[in-house]
Amino acid sequence: MSLLADLLSTVFDRRYRALTQAGRPQRPLAEQARDLLGTAGEVSGLTLARDILAGYAALEDAGKLGFLRDLAQEMTIDPELVRSALDAYEKAPSKASYRGFMEAAEPRRQEVIRRLNRVPGATGALVAMRADLLRLGQGDAGLEALDLDFRHLFASWFNHGFLVLRPISWESPAHILEKIITYEAVHAIDSWQDLRRRLQPEDRRCFAFFHPAMPDEPLIFVEVALTRGIAGSIQTLLAEDREVLQADQADTAVFYSISNCQAGLAGISFGNSLIKQVAADLAAELPGVTRFVTLSPIPALTRWAAQEGLAAPQTPQAARALAARYLLQAKDRAGRPFDPVARFHLGNGAQVQAVQAEADVSAKGRAQSFGVMVNYLYDLPRVSQNHESYATKREVVASAEVAALAKSAPLAQTSER
Repeated sequence: MSLLADLLSTVFDRRYRALTQAGRPQRPLAEQARDLLGTAGEVSGLTLARDILAGYAALEDAGKLGFLRDLAQEMTIDPELVRSALDAYEKAPSKASYRGFMEAAEPRRQEVIRRLNRVPGATGALVAMRADLLRLGQGDAGLEALDLDFRHLFASWFNHGFLVLRPISWESPAHILEKIITYEAVHAIDSWQDLRRRLQPEDRRCFAFFHPAMPDEPLIFVEVALTRGIAGSIQTLLAEDREVLQADQADTAVFYSISNCQAGLAGISFGNSLIKQVAADLAAELPGVTRFVTLSPIPALTRWAAQEGLAAPQTPQAARALAARYLLQAKDRAGRPFDPVARFHLGNGAQVQAVQAEADVSAKGRAQSFGVMVNYLYDLPRVSQNHESYATKREVVASAEVAALAKSAPLAQTSER
């Protein structure tokens, strides 16, 4: 978009709003969205798109749901038109017939979303709109289909090639630090002092992905502890009185918290790229760091044990054995690991390296996993091979120690659920 077009759009938009405030009633957003598809002028189109976004943001949930349903029902594909275009392409494949099929197969609402995104700052507003869609549209087939259009577009707009990795430190702008506190989803940050302990010492790191269209909104971030050896508990890592390690004395980088920040980007995967890029950057900065592991929660362990009729383990060793069996053998209906965090890391090419008892003694840790946590190892030369084994054969790669632990656990039904 040219600077002149943006300037003219702003002037035109102010005049338009002045007329509206003087007594012209605003038309329904759905009607404006249909008009948006028919605009040919850049300035008028930008003004209309800006008005739609502002109008949507001012709506209550009922109004938002009505607008989203109109997009879903009135701007979907025409099956007959798609069949006709496909027949034409099949009979006479050509550039023109292929273009006709592509145009017929794409819902008009995708073009509405694209045109809305031409407004400066609109990407964040559309991410918020999808968050509303996910929140309000569960169980509605039409709205769930509309979500596929958002996902299709977001997968391109938030491609890894567009993302910027930025370190987060205690010197980062306050508005970014406030968002790190707000978005932390694994181990709550209780105060500014707590945040400072996670960012300022030289054996602590934090990295976040940003998008150029949302420069003040982290998309996902990871907190890292530099240690000697593999960390065995989160309370040790986050202890207020812990001894700070010189960064050049560390041999292990522990990814102990990964938090997605934008509800509207659910299902758009960034974690895989984030971990691998951070690991590569740390290896370049600190040659002594040769091991990259997580200290991860096991959020569904107690639920699975209850479903299997298993009693809570009475000793730390029994808890480790139960967790090992769960991580290696419990499956969902699709044959994937039952545990969502395991699916994420195994899908990224990590292996189950170690199981740690009494690793999270908080009430939440006890409730979700009997206090057990797991270390997933990112062995960079083997990540691709592990990923292929998991993707093609659903193979859970694990250390010999964890495999032996799993065999020692009491037998339990692990039928598909």
